[in-house]
Amino acid sequence: MNSLDTFLFGVYPYICLAVFLVGSLIRFDRDQYTWKSDSSQMLRSGQLRLGSNLFHVGILGIFFGHLIGLLMPAPFFYALGIDAPTKQMMAIVIGGLFGLLMLVGLLVLMHRRFSEPRIRATTTAMDWAVLWLLLIQLLLGLFSITVSWQHRDGGEMIKLMSWAQHIVTFRPDAAAFVAGVAPVFKLHLLLGMTIFLVFPFSRLVHVWSGFAALAYLTRAYQVVRARR
Repeated sequence: MNSLDTFLFGVYPYICLAVFLVGSLIRFDRDQYTWKSDSSQMLRSGQLRLGSNLFHVGILGIFFGHLIGLLMPAPFFYALGIDAPTKQMMAIVIGGLFGLLMLVGLLVLMHRRFSEPRIRATTTAMDWAVLWLLLIQLLLGLFSITVSWQHRDGGEMIKLMSWAQHIVTFRPDAAAFVAGVAPVFKLHLLLGMTIFLVFPFSRLVHVWSGFAALAYLTRAYQVVRARR
């Protein structure tokens, strides 16, 4: 492991997470009127429902798949009767399915933005940057399936799991686990962390509101007086 690996996979993740969390708090505190997804439905409704539904189903499946797959300790999977090769195949099949759904949805949404002058005129440079980041990241993830297929024993997956779990538990030797993995995995990790880095400065912040909406289910009743 060299110093570049140490920085990229041992230091850079914490820079991205710090900006992600602190930046989101500052954005919410100072610019709440910009805390939105900037829907373009009023400008053109065509393709929005198809593209948005496919994109969101795909990205939610990928997000929770990565969250559970990377952060759940291996003994929990073993307790469920899922060994490393089985988990690897589940990641390939399920991840590939949700990845394709997200890809189709994202391409539809990008085509919609390119082809509609009114939507294109309201799209910021950061919007384009995020769209291209997501597209490249998604393509890297789908391409990594071909590499994972060559490691169906789950060995590479265990390295990535160990890296992620060492990062979130602040253990200093995290970078050592991914120093020797395939370049596509390294690029996928780096771009994924970079998305967290730009998150607070983009419309992606509306994702926080999606999770916060769960509190709506347990909200207190609103007291409204009848008109007299």
